[in-house]
Amino acid sequence: MHPETHLAQHHLRAADLRAEADAHRLAVQAKQPYALRTRLGWTLVEVGLRLASPRPAFAH
Repeated sequence: MHPETHLAQHHLRAADLRAEADAHRLAVQAKQPYALRTRLGWTLVEVGLRLASPRPAFAH
């Protein structure tokens, strides 16, 4: 194959990889609100469990 053919294939593959990376980055950003919601939900569950559990008795 001619060297310029290899170079053209390289440029096409690099463009494909950049497009895949952009798509992945956008997909990760779209999931972030759910991650925040999940983290907040588990924090509220933890606080609720702490409030619902009896306090330990201190020995004097």
